[in-house]
Amino acid sequence: MTIVPNSPALADLHPGAPVWVQLPVDDLQATKDFYAGLFSWHYAEDGAGTVAMVDNLPVAGFWPHDRHGAWVPYLNTPHARATAEKAQALGGRIAREPTETSTLIVEPGGVLTGFRSVPPDWLFGTDGHGMYAWAELNTRQGEVTDEFFRQLCGFEVVQIGDGLTLDYTLWSAAGHTVLGRQEMGRAFPLSEPPHWMVYFTAAPEIGTDSVAARVLELGGRVTVEPYDTTVGRITAVTDHAGAVFSVIDPSRKVPLEEIGAPVDDPYDE
Repeated sequence: MTIVPNSPALADLHPGAPVWVQLPVDDLQATKDFYAGLFSWHYAEDGAGTVAMVDNLPVAGFWPHDRHGAWVPYLNTPHARATAEKAQALGGRIAREPTETSTLIVEPGGVLTGFRSVPPDWLFGTDGHGMYAWAELNTRQGEVTDEFFRQLCGFEVVQIGDGLTLDYTLWSAAGHTVLGRQEMGRAFPLSEPPHWMVYFTAAPEIGTDSVAARVLELGGRVTVEPYDTTVGRITAVTDHAGAVFSVIDPSRKVPLEEIGAPVDDPYDE
C-alpha cells in the first residue's frame, strides 16, 4: 500500500476520499478500553454512537451492533442517496437505508463500504498518533472491484504492481491518491474474507513495535510482525474481539534496495 500523508492533521475532503472510519461493536465498554489503552483515545457520545477523540479531534466511531465487526471507511460523496442508488445499479447492494448524509453499501466482492456527505468544516483527525493513515480494499476480484469504484466514484485506477505476482492499484480522485486495492493472493488464507484494511499511525516516539507489544498486553493479536517498507514500519494486528487493522510509523522509511523486494514495490509512490 501507498500512504499519502495528510497535512495538516485533518482529512482532505476530496470526492471519494475517506472522511471517517467506524467499527460495529457488541461490547462497547470493552472496545473503548482496548483502544484507549492502545492509542489513548478518549470518547464523546453523539446520536449515532461513540466518537473516539485524539487531542480533541474526532478520529473514529463505534456503533452498537449485534456482533463485533470490521473497520469500515466512509468515503466522501456529495449525495449519499444518489451514491446508494448508483451502487445498486452497478451490481452492489444497499446494506442500510440511505439518509441525506450517509449510506452503507456492499460492493460486488462482498465488502461493506460507507459513504458520507460532509460539510466544509468537517473534522476528521489524520496523520497523528492513533489517527487514520490509509485504507486499502483486499479482494479476490481485483478488476471487478476497480471497475465498480471507478464508475461509482470516478476514480482514476493505476496499477503499481506487475498485475500478476503483485496486483495492487491506487485509486485517485481530482488528482489526489485516496485509497488502495490489493488482490488477495497466496499470502491470504482461503478462509479469510475480503475486507478493508484500515491503517492507524504510530508516532515516532512510540513506534510500531511498541504498539504491537501493547496490542498483546490488551488481549489482541499480532497477525503480521512489524516489518520495514519504503513508507514506514508496519504491523497488522487484531483488537480484543478480532477486528483487524494495521499500524504504521511513517518516520521509519527504508530504501527499496535495502528491503530487497523481488517485484515492483507496492509501497513506492
